[in-house]
Amino acid sequence: MLYNLIQKLDEKLNFSTVSAHCDIPCKIYDPIHAQLAVLTMIRMVDLINELQEKSKLSLSDQAQFLRLVSQKEEHGIKVKKEITIIWGDFIKAPQLEKFPEIHQLVHSIMLAASSAKQHINKEATLSLLTKVNRFSKIFWQCKGFETYTAQCPYPPEQNLIYPVLIPIEVMNRSLSEN
Repeated sequence: MLYNLIQKLDEKLNFSTVSAHCDIPCKIYDPIHAQLAVLTMIRMVDLINELQEKSKLSLSDQAQFLRLVSQKEEHGIKVKKEITIIWGDFIKAPQLEKFPEIHQLVHSIMLAASSAKQHINKEATLSLLTKVNRFSKIFWQCKGFETYTAQCPYPPEQNLIYPVLIPIEVMNRSLSEN
């Protein structure tokens, strides 16, 4: 009954649709979502470039091309969204004092994501990954974690920044015991 009343009010007043990350604040932030989105963009460009090597595209190939471009676009939007959520909700005065480059870095990520969306250009996506990795490193340093760089274990096999969540000594001890 309440739903019907609200629906009728909406029909008359045309309420705006709203959404939010959470704004509670939940304090659950992780740049890995942006990093994975960039990796997806890189992979889509690789797959598109493989299609370009064919002398003629079948109808199936053309449909695949459209799906690849669509996914590249969708993940470009996701990069922007994930970075702006962390930047807007997590980054405050103490982080800005410690990392004064953060505003410029976020702006450059937005521009790089737009460029990577606009073109089928692997260099544009790799440049975006470099910027998102820098953002990730700053994020984890703000949270008090050391980071390391490692190649992701799946295509496109690019380097990502990861947090060291346990002390190296503990990890080494654990590995030597097994």
